[in-house]
Amino acid sequence: MYVLIRCAADRAAPTSRPTVRFSALAILLGTLISAGGDAAHSAQGLGLVDDVGRQKSVADEATTEVADAAGRREGHLITLKPPFGEAVSRYVRRAASQFIDDAKARSVWPVLIFEIRPGATTLGQAYDLASYLASPALSGATTVAYIPETINGHSVLVALACDEIVMAPDAEIGDASAGTESVGADQRGVYLEIAAKRRNVPEAIALGMLDPVLEVLQVETEVSREFVLGSELDALRKRSTVVKSDVVIRAHQPGVFTGREGRELGFVKLLAGDRRMLANGLGLPRDAVDDDPSLGGTWRAIRVTLNGPISANLVSRAIRLIDKQIRGQDVNFILVQLDSEGGSPTDSMRLANYLADLDPAKRRTVAYVASRAEGDAAFIALACDQIVMAPDATLGGKGVFDIAEQDREVVVESLSDVLRRKNRSTSVPAAMVDPDLEVFEYERANDGFTEFFSEREVASQPDADAWQRQGAAITTPGKLLSLDAEQAQTYGVARRVAADFGELTAAYGLGDDPALVEPGWVDVLIDALNMRPVMIALLVLGISALYIEFQLPGLGLGGLVATVCFLLFFWGNYLGGTAGWLEVLLFVAGVTFVAIEWFVIPGLGAFGVIGTLCVIASLILASQTFVIPHNQYELGQFSRSLLIVSTGGIGAIAICVWATHYLTNHPAIAKMLAPLEGEEAAAQAEREQLTDYAHLVGQSGVAVTKLVPSGKGRFGDEVVDVSTEGTVVQAGEAIEVVETIGNRVVVQAATRKQ
Repeated sequence: MYVLIRCAADRAAPTSRPTVRFSALAILLGTLISAGGDAAHSAQGLGLVDDVGRQKSVADEATTEVADAAGRREGHLITLKPPFGEAVSRYVRRAASQFIDDAKARSVWPVLIFEIRPGATTLGQAYDLASYLASPALSGATTVAYIPETINGHSVLVALACDEIVMAPDAEIGDASAGTESVGADQRGVYLEIAAKRRNVPEAIALGMLDPVLEVLQVETEVSREFVLGSELDALRKRSTVVKSDVVIRAHQPGVFTGREGRELGFVKLLAGDRRMLANGLGLPRDAVDDDPSLGGTWRAIRVTLNGPISANLVSRAIRLIDKQIRGQDVNFILVQLDSEGGSPTDSMRLANYLADLDPAKRRTVAYVASRAEGDAAFIALACDQIVMAPDATLGGKGVFDIAEQDREVVVESLSDVLRRKNRSTSVPAAMVDPDLEVFEYERANDGFTEFFSEREVASQPDADAWQRQGAAITTPGKLLSLDAEQAQTYGVARRVAADFGELTAAYGLGDDPALVEPGWVDVLIDALNMRPVMIALLVLGISALYIEFQLPGLGLGGLVATVCFLLFFWGNYLGGTAGWLEVLLFVAGVTFVAIEWFVIPGLGAFGVIGTLCVIASLILASQTFVIPHNQYELGQFSRSLLIVSTGGIGAIAICVWATHYLTNHPAIAKMLAPLEGEEAAAQAEREQLTDYAHLVGQSGVAVTKLVPSGKGRFGDEVVDVSTEGTVVQAGEAIEVVETIGNRVVVQAATRKQ
């Protein structure tokens, strides 16, 4: 018996597939098709479906459309990172079940999106997760496998278990065996089982992705298009007339398909290069494709404030505070409250990279711009997962720091790298750095999706020809782009507009206001050490104590004080974000050179000059984040560093002059420094003399080692350390002792004595 049901298709809407208006009879069609067997083949014979391999997807679409007609779709994204162990499986089951139950309670159709990331997993782990995804437990939802990057190995099986597959155009799926020498029947059985349950990928293609030995063909008969294994072609010809056959997967080659190829073959429903396109293509709000670090539970939130000019110390303190909370507490929501005119692109980019590197699957970062995030402060906001702005707030535009024209390309590239990690378009933010960049609104012809691109970015899109420019540029030539809250939301930069802080917390369901992270005593100490008067005082005291140690090397007190002062100076600047190991090593090298000049080879001058320059350079570099200033802001910072070092040096010179006068005129110190005379001097010399070699004067011996000019010499049965007055003596050559000075034995070659 055949049941013919006529369906009207509305192709006016620019979606990825026609929207079909199903009546109650459409549900009957879905029931017949999902029953499989004779009903499915009958529908194929009448031309109602393209092939038996896509029967269930038609039924699912019928069910989904009916659900959509009754209400709205709501999505939830779950990131899957291999290996798919027991913990991943438990989380997926709990999150999916909770989301479906909540959707049913609100009478909405749930769309579960599984973003599959690259990585290795075992067949058992993948099968356990895939079996759940293909089970009746998820029959009340649409499951979507989203593949933004290339996946292989048994992660492919998880994608096969979903109702729909969405891929980035250049991402690849396949090579499920991932280098395995042979594929057994049990493995093929697993892939056939999952493919048969979901039927989003033809079984032949699923096997071809798994077993590289197999050949897969696309065959057109008089009634349908089918995918069959090469070994099944003859049997198919006996049943049907084969009009055309093309090789889809060659034998002895791994079955791998890009998103574009999968779309052409029909098993990829939608191409989406990022999550924004994914949400648009699935007809979901942007929030539906955000990671949920709360794992369906509650938010554990903290708040960090950045007020005033951006500086190295401010950024370092923010990073320390966030790190401390992440390590000490299970924080999954970080609110960065911004009210800044910028100040240091280098430090803003440092914080932006730090925020961009936080795993969005573990913690969500939200920037709240209550008043302004101008200049480079906008980099910090753009590095967060989401941006929320007050109605009268501004983002971007001219800040207190002017980025030099020759530096714009480097800054734009660094910012673009951050934006790509956050799945953001780069053109609008780049216009906040480059005033000459033109940005236009573009619309994609095949689905009506809109985006804002520069000509360079739109040309780099995989489907560049599909994008059509709409209207005039949103930028003004020669002027940095500045956005108010409404514009930022329109251009896809800001996620929400919140009139006040209470509205923001309500929008995210934070309950109580997020706890403001306050600096601890260590942060207060670091801030104090980075204050200009404290830095100058440390330099004055440290340099003066070092000078006193050089003058009185036996005391040790000066060296101890100098060590403490310079440790505090470099430690404070290191944690303040301006000093690193380079500055410390440069300082140690400089002090070493000065010591060599002072104690070892006085009078030469070179070591003293080089050492002094190294010390000065290290102190200046430790007070700033750059080497050579390139703009007005950096010139100001360089002037500050020079002021600190020069003031500290002048103060230290004054103290050293006073100390020299005091040390030479104070009776007790003068007596302590005065050389010993008479019997005291003789006794001291005797105590300092470890060995008396006076008996060797005039004796002849043999050089045991080569003297260059030091080495060892033998005199009778006695072997001692000897040295010449600069000449080289070969081993075995005769030598004679010229003189002894304490434990030092001076020799010369016997042949040279005349």
